[in-house]
Amino acid sequence: MVAEQITAATGVPIELVIIKTEGDTSRESLASLGGTGVFASALREALVRGEVDLIVHSLKDLPTAAYPGLVIGGVPEREDARDVLCTAGGVSLADLPEGARVGTGSPRRRAQLLSLRPDLEVVDIRGNVDTRLRSVERGDLHGVVLAAAGLERLGRLAEASEFFDLELWPTAPGQGALAIEAREGDDITELLSIEHGQTRTAVRAERSVLATLEAGCAAPIGAHATIDGDLLVLTAVVYDPSGDAELGCTRQASLTGIDDDVLAEALGAAVAAQLLEDGAAELAPLGGAA
Repeated sequence: MVAEQITAATGVPIELVIIKTEGDTSRESLASLGGTGVFASALREALVRGEVDLIVHSLKDLPTAAYPGLVIGGVPEREDARDVLCTAGGVSLADLPEGARVGTGSPRRRAQLLSLRPDLEVVDIRGNVDTRLRSVERGDLHGVVLAAAGLERLGRLAEASEFFDLELWPTAPGQGALAIEAREGDDITELLSIEHGQTRTAVRAERSVLATLEAGCAAPIGAHATIDGDLLVLTAVVYDPSGDAELGCTRQASLTGIDDDVLAEALGAAVAAQLLEDGAAELAPLGGAA
C-alpha cells in the first residue's frame, strides 16, 4: 500500500523486500518475548546494512526509543484505531456465553476483556489474522480481539462482530498508524507525498506516554489522541492485568503558538506523570524501557 502511494505520487518505482521478524516466526507470547522491538529489529538491521532503503512498521509495534542512524521519514494518515471482536455468528461481547474462550496476545486487551467480563477465559494466542480467525471458525475459541486497521488492510473488516469505542476501550499507542523509517541523511523527499501531519502529532503524544512511563509495547496501557480544531486531546489508561482496576487521565493542549511535536511530547509526558503520581507503577508491570 505504501509503495503504491509513493509511486503514484512521485513516479518512483518501489521494489518490495519481505523480511521475517522474531515477532512473525515465534509462537511465544509477546510478554515472554519482551514485546518491545520483536517486530522491528530485523527490518532496522536490514535498513542499516543498506539491504533496503525504506521500511514500513505498524507504529504500535515500534519502540519509542530512537534508533541510531534512523529516522521516521513519513507517517501516512491513520486508519481506524479501534479494536474489534470477531465471533462466530456475529455475537457481541455482552452476549457471549458465560466462561466463553476469547483469544488475544495482548496484556492490554486481556485486562480490558476481564474488566468488562470477568467470567471469560482469555486465551493467549499468536499467529497472523488468518490463523486467529480460523481458531474461531473451528470452534476452538468463541472469539478473538483484533485491530480494525489490520482487518481493513486485508479486506476482511466485514468479519468484525463488534467495534469497541475508543472512549471505553483505548487501544495501543500508535494503533491504526504506519511509520516509514529511513536512514538519517538520505533523501526522503518522496515520503512527503504520504505524510499526514495530524496523524504524526497524535501518535507522538500517545507514544510520549509510553516513553515517559518507560513501558514496553506489551504493557497493559491504552492511549489515544485526537485533534479537535486547534486542540490536541489525549487519554491514557493503565490497567491491572487482572482487569480489576485501572487508572486513567485525559488532558488537552492548544496547538497554536508552539511546535506541534514539542507540544505532543509535553502533553504525553504530563499525562504519564499524572498516571505515575496516581500509582500506575504499582498497579501494572510496565515492562522496562520502550
